[in-house]
Amino acid sequence: MSTAATATNFSQDAFDAFLAARDEPAWCLNWRRQAWEAFQQLDWPNRSDEEWMRTDMRTFRLDKFHLPEGAPTAPALAPALLSEGVELAGHTASLNSRSIESVLDKKYADKGVIFCSLGQAVTDHGDLVKNYLGRAIDYSYDRFAALNAACFSGGSFLYVPRGVVVDQPLHALSALGDGATDLGRTLVILEDGAEATLLTELKSIDEDSTGLHCGSIELMVSAGGNLRFVNLQDWSQKTWHFAHQRALVGRDASLQWTLGALGSKLAKVNQHVELIGEGARSQVNGVMFTEGKQHLSYHTLQHHRAPHTNSDFLYKAALQDNSRTVWRGMIKVDPDAQKTDGYQRNDNLLLSPTARADSIPGLEIEADDVRCTHGSTSGRVDEEQIFYCQSRGFTRKEAARAIVAGFFQQIFDRINIESVRESLGLAVARKVREYE
Repeated sequence: MSTAATATNFSQDAFDAFLAARDEPAWCLNWRRQAWEAFQQLDWPNRSDEEWMRTDMRTFRLDKFHLPEGAPTAPALAPALLSEGVELAGHTASLNSRSIESVLDKKYADKGVIFCSLGQAVTDHGDLVKNYLGRAIDYSYDRFAALNAACFSGGSFLYVPRGVVVDQPLHALSALGDGATDLGRTLVILEDGAEATLLTELKSIDEDSTGLHCGSIELMVSAGGNLRFVNLQDWSQKTWHFAHQRALVGRDASLQWTLGALGSKLAKVNQHVELIGEGARSQVNGVMFTEGKQHLSYHTLQHHRAPHTNSDFLYKAALQDNSRTVWRGMIKVDPDAQKTDGYQRNDNLLLSPTARADSIPGLEIEADDVRCTHGSTSGRVDEEQIFYCQSRGFTRKEAARAIVAGFFQQIFDRINIESVRESLGLAVARKVREYE
C-alpha cells in the first residue's frame, strides 16, 4: 500500500485540526509534527519485508477509520476482566481513544505517584513526560510507530517515585465502539527501587464491531525497580491490532510481563525487552488463543545489553478453526553482556487440522560466556487424552477444555496475581469448542 493511499480522514488538514484541538506544550506538538512527517514519508509494510512475509495486510484500509474527535459519551462499559474482585489503587478508562475517567487513591498520590491518561500527563506534568516519551520506541521504525507517535490519544501514564511501593494493582481500560480508532499510548516510569503492578485491558464494546488499534507501550524500570505488567488484548474479531511495545530494564531491576492475546482480526505486535543494566531480569509470559480466521503475529526480542542479565520467555498458543499464529523470537546478546542467561520457548496446541502455527526462534550472540537456550513445539491433542477424560464422565467439549487448561497451566503457575490467572483461564475456557 503506497503513501498515496493514505485516507482523507488522516489527511494533513485532519492532522492540523487534531493538533489545534489539543492543549499541549510546544515540545509535544513539535514531536508530533516530526512523527507525522515520518508517517507521510514511510510506506506501509508489505510481504517483501522479512517481518511481514507471513502476514498479509493488503485488505487493511486506513480510509475506513478516522482520527479521534470530540468528547466521548460514557456508556456503561462491560465489566473489566482483570479487575473483577480486585481492590485497586487506581484506574483509568478511555473510549475510542478519549479519556473518560482517571482515579488514584489519595495515599499513593500523596507519595508522589501519578496515574492518569497520557494526555493529562502531557498537560500537567510536561517536563516529566518530555524526559521519557519516545525513549524506548523510535517513531521512524515503521509507519504504524510514526502514526501512533503523531496522533496518540487516550492511553495511560504511570509514574512511581524513587523507593515508593504501590502495593495494590492499578488498572487501565481502553474500549472501542463500532468503526472507531484507538491510538492509545501507555508510558510507565518506575524510578530507582520503586514497585508497582499495572493491569491493562483492551476490549471492544460489541463483539461484532469493527475497529482499529494502533498503539504503543513504553516501560521504563530504573535500578532496583520491580514492575508487574499485564496486557490483555480482547478486541472483537473485526478489529485490526497493530502495536509496538518495548521495555527498558535497569540495573538489578525486574520486570514480569504477562500478555494475553485473545481477540482481533489481524494482529501484528513487536514486543521487545531490553536489559540495559547489570543484573537486570525479565520474565515474559504469553497466552494466545485463536479461532475463526484470526491471524496473530508477534515478534519478540530479548536484548541483553549488559552483563549478568537474565531473561525468561514462554509463549503458549492454542488454535482452532482456520486461525493462524506467527511467532518470531530472538535472543540478542551484545559483546559486553557476558554471563547472560537467556531462555526462550514457544509451544502450540492445534485444536483443528486447518489451524496453523509458525514458530521461528533465533539466537544472535556476540558474547562468549553465556547460557542461552530456545525451543518450540507444535502438535495436536492426543486422542488418548480425550478418551481418558471421556471415560471419566467428561463430554468431548469438557475434555478439550480440560486439556487446554492443562496446556496453559505452566503459564498460569508463573502469574502471581490471582485475578489475572483466573480471568485468563476463564476467558480461554469460554472459547474452546469440541476438539475436531
